[in-house]
Amino acid sequence: MNQMTVRTPWHLWVVGVVSLMWNAFGAFDFVSTVTRGEAYLREMKFDQAMIDYFLAMPDWMYVPWTLGVWGAVIGSILLLLRNRFAVWAFALSLIGAVVSLIYGQFIDPPPLAPDMAMMKWMPYVIMVITVLLFVYAFNMRKKGVLR
Repeated sequence: MNQMTVRTPWHLWVVGVVSLMWNAFGAFDFVSTVTRGEAYLREMKFDQAMIDYFLAMPDWMYVPWTLGVWGAVIGSILLLLRNRFAVWAFALSLIGAVVSLIYGQFIDPPPLAPDMAMMKWMPYVIMVITVLLFVYAFNMRKKGVLR
């Protein structure tokens, strides 16, 4: 069967590298929060109320957080490898981000200190980036760029 070769657009490399750097920071934050706990959160300049909030997070919330973070990292790597499973990885990341957003914004919002008020918008920024990465990977798959 004759298969047409689809060239890799330049923007795939830009999106892939930038998304991998963005998501690598998310992975670093995840690992540091989970393994170093309070010490890491203090380094991030969180006040005691915010540290207590993270340390009291219900165990089930680690599932969507893990999906969100590692789905995005794997999705970025698969995007750079031009692998069609990047779409599925970003879809899992999107599910994790949605659940995390709902929990953190509507069920149990964090106690933000006045000097950290801008952090209230961070989950929405993460959500927008997650949606854009999923849509981008989906479109690259549809165009035959991802195999």
